[in-house]
Amino acid sequence: MKVLTRITVAACAALALLPAPSSGQVAPITDADRAAAFPDVEGHVVHDAVNYFVLFDQLEWQGGDGRAGASWDMKGWIGGDRDRFWFRTEGDARQTRLASTQTHFLYGRAIARWWDLVVGVRQDVRPGPAQTWAAVGIQGIAPYWFDVQATAYVGASGRTHLRFESEYDLLLTNRLVLQPLVEAEIYGKSDPDHGFGAGLSTVDVGLRLRYEIRREFAPYVGLVWSRTFFGTAEVAEAAGERSEGARLALGARLWF
Repeated sequence: MKVLTRITVAACAALALLPAPSSGQVAPITDADRAAAFPDVEGHVVHDAVNYFVLFDQLEWQGGDGRAGASWDMKGWIGGDRDRFWFRTEGDARQTRLASTQTHFLYGRAIARWWDLVVGVRQDVRPGPAQTWAAVGIQGIAPYWFDVQATAYVGASGRTHLRFESEYDLLLTNRLVLQPLVEAEIYGKSDPDHGFGAGLSTVDVGLRLRYEIRREFAPYVGLVWSRTFFGTAEVAEAAGERSEGARLALGARLWF
């Protein structure tokens, strides 16, 4: 009780020493006071530092459907918060031979909080003769955390191509992640030399289950289903290939 009394007396003495306001009113709140009390936490602060990111989303072996080989899908960027140089490459090899490959060189500009506008070129080496496309697209995170890429291409002789890709990470545990993925491609003109026909060309659906030993490294097992349609299916069948099939995938996902 004595201790409490001493504390109370000390507090009253300290208050008595404080200078009294010149008037009996509190100073009015200014716009600067409001800005300091309620900062814009939703805004995006732009930094000038240059960073980079490289992701091997798929680095795998696929087997089944009468064929086997390696497959990869890699993307990365270097730059700041708003302006970045993007690099994408993907393809597959069968029996030590390169079957198909696409490489993108893109400039990306942030147009919204989770979205980038990209423009650049795409170079195809296989199948068929090498060809170059002009590319423009949008990529980002849709509601519910779906990773989306939609890119349109224009090539030689007025050829056009539209590609859509979406994937999602479903966390089963802190380390076990299920990743569904859907890809679809549409061509404006037939091109038998490169193995595709007009209209809806291919649809790929993948389901991969990975275990993150570290966030940067995760082996996985999955199942991939592919189907070609319309003119592309006719070209595939003429070359002795099946228009539909499923394959087992074994690989690793890593980033740095």
